Amino acid sequence: MLLLRCPLPLLLLLLPLSSRPQKLPTRDEELFQMQIRDKAFFHDSSVIPDGAEISSYLFRDTPKRYFFVVEEDNTPLAVTVTPCDAPLEWKLSVQELPEEASGEGSGDPEPLEQQKQQITNEEGTELFSYKGNDVEYFVSSSSPSGLYQLDLLSTEKDTHFKVYATTTPESDQPYPELPYDPRIDVTSLGRTTVTLAWKPSPTASLLRQPIQYCIVINKEHNFKSLCAVEAKLSSDDAFMMAPKPGLDFSPFDFAHFGFPADNNSGKERGFLKSSKFGRQTSPKPRVDLHRVCIGNKNIFTVSDLKPDTQYYFDMFAVNTNTNMSTAYVGTFARTKEEAKQKTVELKDGKVTDVFIKRKGAKFLRFAPVSSHQKVTFSVHSCLDAVQIQVRRDGKLLLSQSVEGVRQFQLRGKAKAKYLIRLKGSKKGASMLKILATTRPNKQSFPSLPEDTRIKAFDKLRTCSSVTVAWLGTQERNKFCIYKREVDDNYNEEQKKREQNQCLGPDTRKKSEKVLCKYFHSQNIQKAVTTETIRGLQPGKSYLLDVYVIGHGGHSVKYQSKLVKTRKFC
Repeated sequence: MLLLRCPLPLLLLLLPLSSRPQKLPTRDEELFQMQIRDKAFFHDSSVIPDGAEISSYLFRDTPKRYFFVVEEDNTPLAVTVTPCDAPLEWKLSVQELPEEASGEGSGDPEPLEQQKQQITNEEGTELFSYKGNDVEYFVSSSSPSGLYQLDLLSTEKDTHFKVYATTTPESDQPYPELPYDPRIDVTSLGRTTVTLAWKPSPTASLLRQPIQYCIVINKEHNFKSLCAVEAKLSSDDAFMMAPKPGLDFSPFDFAHFGFPADNNSGKERGFLKSSKFGRQTSPKPRVDLHRVCIGNKNIFTVSDLKPDTQYYFDMFAVNTNTNMSTAYVGTFARTKEEAKQKTVELKDGKVTDVFIKRKGAKFLRFAPVSSHQKVTFSVHSCLDAVQIQVRRDGKLLLSQSVEGVRQFQLRGKAKAKYLIRLKGSKKGASMLKILATTRPNKQSFPSLPEDTRIKAFDKLRTCSSVTVAWLGTQERNKFCIYKREVDDNYNEEQKKREQNQCLGPDTRKKSEKVLCKYFHSQNIQKAVTTETIRGLQPGKSYLLDVYVIGHGGHSVKYQSKLVKTRKFC
């Protein structure tokens, strides 16, 4: 089968006359490949090649007509039309081929004017029509010979579409076949996850052709084709630009979808390789539409969804040899509601321990029983930074990230109620201690310097001792230093995992304790103390920890320091 465009002279030149019916050489692969390479053959034409999908463009309310010829009676025929982002009206009709004008059988073409007279002006017999945005097919196992014409119209907006036609549908099969049950099943539903399962395409399981599955997730509606998905993904109007003159016959570039181009594609049946039209674009997916291709698996869990939200899921089987796809029957599901948070009541002046799951949140409530001028919130983040928000009677007063120990003092209000929201780290679970009080002098957490590192003096190292220093504050506090021997392969990553600042000296072995002492300085510049740890083994590594203990008994650990004694002295 071969397609021909509106200009009748071109059509007529391809219909030679003789004393007996002539077959058009449309199934001659050598000729077919030559025609494809000859771009002038297709420029500004409406030619549908046999066995190749084409992409084209429709202006709103401007019809477009394609032609192709079926050479013999009782020929199988399949035509597929794929709307991309707007409903289409399309009609397929056929009219008889012109009678042979010459009985001499010379095979020489008749003069052009004489050939024109043999083309009827009738519209032909209508075989099929459709209006909508579904991927629709016309399939016939026995079609009459004739000149077929495909008329398309978009009344809604300018749009792209795809057309595929073949006279050998049984052997071509460029589109993946759907299983007998083409539905997507939701096998598991959570607050942020949905697990999907589907039956494999027979094209993969029986015909052993390379198939990959692509899932599309969005919050609006299901999609009926990957072409429609691409139109939605376009971040600007570049995708909908009208093709330049001469580029009307440019197959859609499926690499646009992220599918790798197959250099061997089409060698056997002549499937057209893609070339981009207009200017090149880099689609930027919108936040409410996501696409992921997962290979040949037939079960997949979609994660990072929002609780209590309805999502639509579509599955497309893609033949990686032809880059053509078929849509499963889409589905939708609503994720489960977020578990209602239990609000923890804070008592005035009492430290509360809080544990937060990764990416989780906790709510706390503080309702002072007496009138107050100020309220103080002290937060000690044990691991990574946490986010804290404080609202008074619904009004946001504070929103900050907290790492280590922080103290916030807010103006009070009679009979006010405070709602505290704590949000954990994305890296992992979070632990913290929090204290709320209306008494300014009630401080359970010790004050800390801005720099909580321990400094080791390399020149003062010996085979049995190391000398370290750390900063203090103007507040008199108790400091305790502990040591622990570690392996030589102990590294910073292991040290980081042990940086729980909320674990106090009570969790350490008595044998690890070096000493405890009090110190402070009114001159913050001189609030530095040094200590020499003796009795160490030559060439050994030790992990040193300094704890500062406040008046309320709560401790905070400085950053651990890894040191090593000299091996030879």
